[in-house]
Amino acid sequence: MSTPFNLIIFDCDSTLSAVEGIDELGRLRGPDVFAQVEAMTHDAMNGKISVESVFGERLRIIQPRAADVAAVGRHYIDTVEPTALATLAALRAAGWTPLILSGGFRNAIRPLADYLGIARVEAVDLFFDAAGNYSGFDQSYPTTRSGGKPEVIRALKAELRPARVVMVGDGVSDLETQSEVDLFIGFGRYVAREKVRNQSRSFAFSLAEIPALIA
Repeated sequence: MSTPFNLIIFDCDSTLSAVEGIDELGRLRGPDVFAQVEAMTHDAMNGKISVESVFGERLRIIQPRAADVAAVGRHYIDTVEPTALATLAALRAAGWTPLILSGGFRNAIRPLADYLGIARVEAVDLFFDAAGNYSGFDQSYPTTRSGGKPEVIRALKAELRPARVVMVGDGVSDLETQSEVDLFIGFGRYVAREKVRNQSRSFAFSLAEIPALIA
């Protein structure tokens, strides 16, 4: 008898890694741009403003280059959650398949996913011209707007037909998935957002806690 296919979906920023990729792109443009972008990110992640109200604007302000995105990709690995590798090994041994679902950028997240052995990344593609200058992003991708992560999860369930689905994340955009999954686990190692902590059915401060929560 085959083992049931169980899917565990992780947010990336402030969950699998300590940093917010968009903020790190802003940091590369100096302290004023970093402060402006970080404030916008906090308001969106805390649910004070919609994701779509800041998504394109932050990129317009930053104008990231391909080399900047590659640098953030390396920084994700440098700041990986310290129990992530061991936790993922335990989850795979228990029959769970990990996936990353992010409102961040696939170009930057892919190196971290490779480091963690996660095959599939659902995130936003950034576009660059031949010289590596920013030329836009995939405006049609669901996680560029509020309510996008539940939409992606519905599509994943239709495609993959998992027996169980668990979502782990720190932000309000992650909390929005709670009605679409068997268990949503709020995550607070790096940022314990009040709304997420209060409304999550389960909450963890280390990825190492997760195998026991879903056993």
